[in-house]
Amino acid sequence: MTMRRATLFELLRAGAERDPALIAPGGQVWTFAEVQAQVSRLAEWLQARGLGRGDRIAIALGNGPVMAMAFLAAATAATAAPLNPRYRREEFAFYYEDTNARALIVAPGEGEEARAALRPGMLLIEAALNTEGNLTFSASGAVGAPRHDGMAGPDDVAMILHTSGTTSRPKRVPIRHRNLTASTANIIATYRLSAADRSLCVMPLFHIHGIVASLLSQLAAGGAVICPPGFDALKFWSWVEQERPTWYSAVPTMHQVLLARAERNAAIIAANPFRFIRSSSAPLPPVVMERMEQVFGAPVIESYGMTEASHQMTSNPLPPAQRKAGSVGIGFGVEVAIMDEHGQLLPAGTKGEVVVRGPNVVDGYENNPDANAVAFVNGWFRTGDQGYLDEDGYLCLTGRIKELINRGGEKISPLEIDDVLLRHPAVAEALAFAVPHPTLGEEVHAAVVLREGMQASERELRDHCAGLLADFKVPRAIHILDALPRGATGKLQRITMSKTLGLV
Repeated sequence: MTMRRATLFELLRAGAERDPALIAPGGQVWTFAEVQAQVSRLAEWLQARGLGRGDRIAIALGNGPVMAMAFLAAATAATAAPLNPRYRREEFAFYYEDTNARALIVAPGEGEEARAALRPGMLLIEAALNTEGNLTFSASGAVGAPRHDGMAGPDDVAMILHTSGTTSRPKRVPIRHRNLTASTANIIATYRLSAADRSLCVMPLFHIHGIVASLLSQLAAGGAVICPPGFDALKFWSWVEQERPTWYSAVPTMHQVLLARAERNAAIIAANPFRFIRSSSAPLPPVVMERMEQVFGAPVIESYGMTEASHQMTSNPLPPAQRKAGSVGIGFGVEVAIMDEHGQLLPAGTKGEVVVRGPNVVDGYENNPDANAVAFVNGWFRTGDQGYLDEDGYLCLTGRIKELINRGGEKISPLEIDDVLLRHPAVAEALAFAVPHPTLGEEVHAAVVLREGMQASERELRDHCAGLLADFKVPRAIHILDALPRGATGKLQRITMSKTLGLV
């Protein structure tokens, strides 16, 4: 494992100077020395324009080496606030105000909605590659007095992200350099990452999963990150053939899309085997894991992460250690326990709320004492997920506490129903969810997308469930849709499904 490094800029010293650090598929390659020089130069450029420690710099760029270097520079000079470039003007306006952003980084000629939401006094910065392949910044708008803060230290906030906010106002999560470097060290140890590895970064770089797992951890291990413009199932296997990554990390929906196209890319898969494939950010149905391992010929490792823990909390280990389908593994550098509603820790095999602690976990939400009082208890972070630890210390999740279906007092995990539906040969995607009921409180419904060219009736799907589930868990209605609603990072939107379908 690489030597522990305390800031993101120091992570860039993990690789040999002449080794590749960032790769644009089929295009330019930047060595570790070149990335260090670019990030250092750009951090100084930002500070010369009045942006220093504590200042928030919003970034609305698509994936790729430009985004990676702009993020590292913003985090080194000040605090990066990466945002989904597909947000609407009103969403950008909310995040600018909420973070008190002092600047925005966009690409030339892009980011119309992000530009339209600029607040008075914000600096507009355009980031682009010049003909020599060097990243350049140009600024318009208010420029402050030069800052002479130097590079960020371990306790400085490297980036500010928000919780998803599906049921409440998003909470600000200040993630310090020491949190991120602790998380990258944990991920390196989990997957034994080295300079010989190459990650294919298909997760968005405005999300904790893509930033920490795909980008920072591989750089911290001294290996290269292949940075395409984003996830593209049509180009994915050509990137694999060109650049020969040893692993990639993605959400289950991305894995399922790649699985659906695997047959026509069998020769590339056989010629370019992955050392492992990682899944995170949403539950991976065991049946999907089984199919992936058969088709891709590589171990599929499910992990569990959250923004508040700088991404990874637990993971199944690599072979030959035991991997348990349906489990999200064990803590690597993170303590994991189960807590009841009174703050008492529970024994193995008992369901309760998953809690974690470790140097990767943030100190608390920003300016939100009420949320901190609920979420941070006796040094533990309460995740909001229900689960239990088995006899070997592997964590098994039974669902988000807010997503559990309470049918007449019976607590039902929607994940169990998802997996049963996905075992029907005609079902490509499945999502079980709660619908309000006048006497039971909540009733079980599910939505499915069928495989291309296949048919199945609602009655057939219910009969399939009835053969594998207790009666009270069988969906009372199954909605056959063309697509399931997803968030910006590909997560299925379970908690708002009943509203989406007009059932409330």
